[in-house]
Amino acid sequence: MSGTKAWGFTDDRGAESGAARVPRRVVAYVRAGAALCDLGVTPVAVYGSGHDGDVLDPAKEGGLSAAAVTYLGPGRGIDEGRLRELRPDVLVEVTYDGKSPYALDEAVAERLGVPLVALSVGNELTLPAILDRFGALAVSLGAAPDGGPAAEGSAAALRAAEDELREVAARTGLGVLALSGGGPDQVHLARPLAWPELARLAELGVRLVDPGPGPGANWLTGDWDRAAELRPDLVLFDSRAHATAPDAALPDVRRTPWNPETPPSPAAYARFFRTVAEALAG
Repeated sequence: MSGTKAWGFTDDRGAESGAARVPRRVVAYVRAGAALCDLGVTPVAVYGSGHDGDVLDPAKEGGLSAAAVTYLGPGRGIDEGRLRELRPDVLVEVTYDGKSPYALDEAVAERLGVPLVALSVGNELTLPAILDRFGALAVSLGAAPDGGPAAEGSAAALRAAEDELREVAARTGLGVLALSGGGPDQVHLARPLAWPELARLAELGVRLVDPGPGPGANWLTGDWDRAAELRPDLVLFDSRAHATAPDAALPDVRRTPWNPETPPSPAAYARFFRTVAEALAG
């Protein structure tokens, strides 16, 4: 970066962004925005993905609603005039492939003349590495370098939640299947190692059920009978608004919500790990 620039950040695509001052007006994809909000940087607005509608999905909102952050609807159909009126200094995205922003066309940022930063949430990084990257971006955008007392508490809460989960997983040994309902006749079964948070569960000793061979890098798609045949002790079900709950298809299986787009912050994952530990403990 040029020495004349007061702010610079290299994202997970290797793209360098810079500005003469630290960006203060952040517009972000909802997952990234909720993480930044947890980390001490409140966006002026967030937008959704193709799965989202005109109302912010409660499963994704984190602390955004409490912080009165504006929701702009799905990114691909975003009103560029309204976005321009917000005068963003930077757009923050996620990327699953390390190349492309997930929810917003990069040309939008080009037309606005503002930098776009995309951080990876794909399986090329571990969950701790993803959390570190979001923490680094938050610090670059003005969050306290040491995170302050709130961040210290969140980090401690995450360590405590992981310790609790490790103990419960070792004691119970229950098989856990993560899935996303696609309607009454279809379900997407998660491949554990394709999801950083599921891989982290496995590292903590949770016995994750693999759906087996078949097409799909992240999900194996089948019917609900296929999910039942795997005989999970606990189901982590996709709690996002567009997904189908497994209540009718798996009525006798213990289940607990899972947001595949949990905000990448220590506070959010501490809550998720505690929820899983409580579900395993019964």
